Amino acid sequence: MALLRLRARMALPLVRPLSRTLSTAAMQHAHAPNPSPPKTKLFLDNAFVDSAAVKWFDLHDPATNNLVTRVPQSTDAELAAAVDSAAAAFKTWRKTTVLTRQQIMFKLVQLIRRDWDRLAASITLEQGKTFADARGDVLRGLQVAETACGVTSQLTGELLEVATDMETRSYREPLGVVAAICPFNFPAMIPLWCLPPAIMTGNTVIMKPSERDPGAALIIAELAREAGLPDGVLNIVHGGAPTVDFILDEPRIKAISFVGSDKAGKYIYTRGNANGKRVQANLGAKNHAVIMPDANKTQALNAVIGAAFGAAGQRCMAVSVLVTVGEETQGWIPELIERAKVLKVTGGFEPDADLGPVISPESKARIEGLIQSAADDGAEIVLDGRGFKPEKYPNGNFIAPTIITGVKPGMRAYDVEIFGPVLVVVNVPTLDAAIDLVNANKYGNGVAIFTQSGSAAAKFQREIEAGQVGINVPIPVPLPMFSFTGNKGSILGDLNFYGAAGMHFYTQLKTVTSLWRADDAALSEKASVAMPTQS
Repeated sequence: MALLRLRARMALPLVRPLSRTLSTAAMQHAHAPNPSPPKTKLFLDNAFVDSAAVKWFDLHDPATNNLVTRVPQSTDAELAAAVDSAAAAFKTWRKTTVLTRQQIMFKLVQLIRRDWDRLAASITLEQGKTFADARGDVLRGLQVAETACGVTSQLTGELLEVATDMETRSYREPLGVVAAICPFNFPAMIPLWCLPPAIMTGNTVIMKPSERDPGAALIIAELAREAGLPDGVLNIVHGGAPTVDFILDEPRIKAISFVGSDKAGKYIYTRGNANGKRVQANLGAKNHAVIMPDANKTQALNAVIGAAFGAAGQRCMAVSVLVTVGEETQGWIPELIERAKVLKVTGGFEPDADLGPVISPESKARIEGLIQSAADDGAEIVLDGRGFKPEKYPNGNFIAPTIITGVKPGMRAYDVEIFGPVLVVVNVPTLDAAIDLVNANKYGNGVAIFTQSGSAAAKFQREIEAGQVGINVPIPVPLPMFSFTGNKGSILGDLNFYGAAGMHFYTQLKTVTSLWRADDAALSEKASVAMPTQS
């Protein structure tokens, strides 16, 4: 019954949601499977609506593989209704003053803080990450919402008197209906990367959360309604490829934000652009951490362990390649292994959990296959997390921390984004060799160096090609007063997420040139046909 109560609170409209505590939510793992769980609803016109879908996606708790809910493949009529709602709302929402929008965003921020644990519990139940990590998921999205409240200072425009009695002003206008296609690994953060900047700049939003864990997005929708967001400004639809294709082809949708895999991102970018849409797509990554011999060993090893195995490695900014420079740092690998061994792998609601399960049995099988490929290619699996089963969760999708040494470019375990708790280790002789290794990789999301040398750090940051660089910082994702700045094969589109780039993505420039002559009262009766000089 506790599971039913949690799902009901995640999916049904409530007057005022109660705080969901960790102790209550943790009971979900202990309950027997429910063969008839409640179905996930749509969010249309500020109301939660039952779907008329004929196809449904079964959503399982990754720690137990018990069925949690069924998520609909939205029908064509439901998808069209969502866009009808958003298009109608845009006519009035775009005219709403930025101060009015700001007050709604202030309230939404307050409500997210109030229901922080409730959102985190939804994420742990559906996605599997630890409760502490799920709270961090919410926090990084909340910070984007808080920063979006200050968009007023970014929408001021420009004005110049270009000639006598003539002035040109420029300002930013919303695009219209925009869409967000969100991934499974950050069920709260990515929706909050998109929703606040989009609505603060006057757009209306069609959101498709991952069919694997839509609960957090639905809670955010409920809180946005409570904050005063008008009908139709946010609509949530569900589904797989048919929903994505609808978003790509629907002419009233002007822009698309996407975070996910290479294959899906390239498809979305290509088809969306062909249909004249603005697209920002954050794709895969292969983030390297370089350890220099002069690094603070304890700090560096702990940082790499956290960045490699946190969230079971299911982060686009996870460190998946450790580059040891010189022979001395190679000698640190046994200590790295021992530090990884002590991490507690269990259900995300357990208070001592360090990492939870991966999202699905299919993902687990894929990750284990990539681990095996490393051995087949001649690398050494020095810490093997395959086959791990926590005593309380024998049916979950668990892989314990895995470390592979002797890896080289060209091996699948190096070239492919594993997206699991797997760290591959490459040894190079010099800093120059480390820089060359990183720069040769097709991805450019993030990179880190651990060193106590200012000159080595300066050389690294100048010469490295990744978009987000950490110096003694393992996951250098900037806070939202900046923008997410992945580059190379990790991003498609000219404008990145949140910050100034995000605000520009959701707006377009308009310039207005006005002429109000001072001597209008004494205009000549004869028109001039010469080219105006505007002097």
